[in-house]
Amino acid sequence: MSTVFFIVQIILSILLIALVSMQSKNLGTSAMFGGSDSFQTSRRGFERTLFNLTVAVSVLFFLVAVASAMLF
Repeated sequence: MSTVFFIVQIILSILLIALVSMQSKNLGTSAMFGGSDSFQTSRRGFERTLFNLTVAVSVLFFLVAVASAMLF
């Protein structure tokens, strides 16, 4: 049973890393250190879906981590 939790957690972590790295398009090193000249726009279409999917996967990852810590 613990193996299933660990495998699910590994899969969710890889998926979360992929989703977060897909969101960081068009960011230069100046934006990374707070010197961004871009303005905030609303998310539409694919960006909004990607953001919502990232939130859902991060919540699932957190719940699996808490459940595995409580059970084992």
